[in-house]
Amino acid sequence: MDVDTRLLRYFAAVADEGSLTGAAKRLFVSQPALTKQIRRLEDDLGVRLFARSRSGMALTEAGRELASRVPALLDDWDEAVQATGQAAQVLRLGFLDAGAVGAVPEVIAAFCKAQPEWRVELRQFDWSDPGADLARGEVDAAVVRLPFPEQERLTVRELFTEDRGVLLPARHPLANSETVEFRELRDELFVASGAETGTWRDHWLAMEERDGHPVRVGAVTSRPDEWLGAVAGGCVALAPASAARFYSHPDVVFRPVRGVSPSRVGLVRPRGQTHEAALDELLEAIVRRLSRS
Repeated sequence: MDVDTRLLRYFAAVADEGSLTGAAKRLFVSQPALTKQIRRLEDDLGVRLFARSRSGMALTEAGRELASRVPALLDDWDEAVQATGQAAQVLRLGFLDAGAVGAVPEVIAAFCKAQPEWRVELRQFDWSDPGADLARGEVDAAVVRLPFPEQERLTVRELFTEDRGVLLPARHPLANSETVEFRELRDELFVASGAETGTWRDHWLAMEERDGHPVRVGAVTSRPDEWLGAVAGGCVALAPASAARFYSHPDVVFRPVRGVSPSRVGLVRPRGQTHEAALDELLEAIVRRLSRS
């Protein structure tokens, strides 16, 4: 039986915290997403690992048995991954959306042709983790949209800015406007990411541009298909201009917006990270290419 090691990490966090709420904060994921993953692990194993109650999550006998073995298992796995990566010279580059990554695949292809001993893996993350798992070491660097929680703990290099617009239902009264003023949107129901995404959520709700005007959240999503579906259903959502190229839905239109700051895209890395010269060369090539976008 194959079990995703991420599921085991989620299980270990819930077992340590004794609650889904505490574990979700620790993992920087939404509570519903964490609940879903714990259920998936239980289904994969065919046993109940937790007894759920108002007071929290208590381990069952099967859960206690797994909890006693998981730390050593994960430690061994982390050592194996690290050793394998060092031997194979692998760079794991995270990203959230195609509009932010731009020409990165072209840069990677050129790099791998010049440095055949290196392998580059692109890993996409959903919007429940706008920091692309850098805090947990799942990737070596990431191209992400700023700001996001805990970014002050990382080395951040801003690459470029991109205007923000709005996704509207095709039947919306403003859908035929050439440009929309943000003040016209303040009373709309907005699509938002989970509350745990903090500054990322605030940015895409344009909290700084509301002048104290309260936000109305009509849907919480973490994936593009859910996002577009919520807009088609009657909500609105701020989006980078590139969304018009990369995401489409027959019942959704994109319009430019005046009165909001642009989206900023950056390359982020853990502080104190050391890399071989070839890896630094690739990251610098990405910086140069995206900075010209």
